[in-house]
Amino acid sequence: MNRFEKAVYECMEPTRALLAKTTNPLHRAILLNFWRHVHLEGSGQYERIVAADMTVDNPVYRVAWGANPAVIEGKQGVVGFYNTVGNTVLWNSDDLIAVADWGVADELTFHILADGATLRAIGYDVPDPQQLYHTASRQAFIWPYDSKARLTGEHLYEDKTSLVIEAVHPSEAITPERVREIHRECLARLEAEQGPDFWKL
Repeated sequence: MNRFEKAVYECMEPTRALLAKTTNPLHRAILLNFWRHVHLEGSGQYERIVAADMTVDNPVYRVAWGANPAVIEGKQGVVGFYNTVGNTVLWNSDDLIAVADWGVADELTFHILADGATLRAIGYDVPDPQQLYHTASRQAFIWPYDSKARLTGEHLYEDKTSLVIEAVHPSEAITPERVREIHRECLARLEAEQGPDFWKL
């Protein structure tokens, strides 16, 4: 297992630790929705994310990555957004996560493993479109939820002063297919631990 695989496997451990200390039923449901959402997204199961028991009818995403901030509205817009990044390796680490009645706040390091052409399209200034790069930056993820513990949107804010970009040798690469396998494995473990419909309030 290389360093990138290990990081993907461990990306939800801060959520697990917070859940273990959380007793409020609404807060637990929000955290479990958040946790499930990450694994559904990572495994490419986008339609399940926008199902009525996970997300409100008209979610609004505000995404401030790179040089191209965007607002995405509606379930089909959200699915379209996920499809644009679905072949990119993404994960988070070093979370400072909190939950409240209104939702989740998580300051984290957000990682992207992609070729230069993909990163340029996002708005990152990298020299070689063919080179594989690992980018990392501190970001604030604000995910509001409704009173039924359903996601109402995502607000993603990047601290551009923290951005670090490193070239990665192809021998270290982890593929999007492998990332999807890891997330399916982690989701199955979560379902076994928490039982059916575990994310519902």
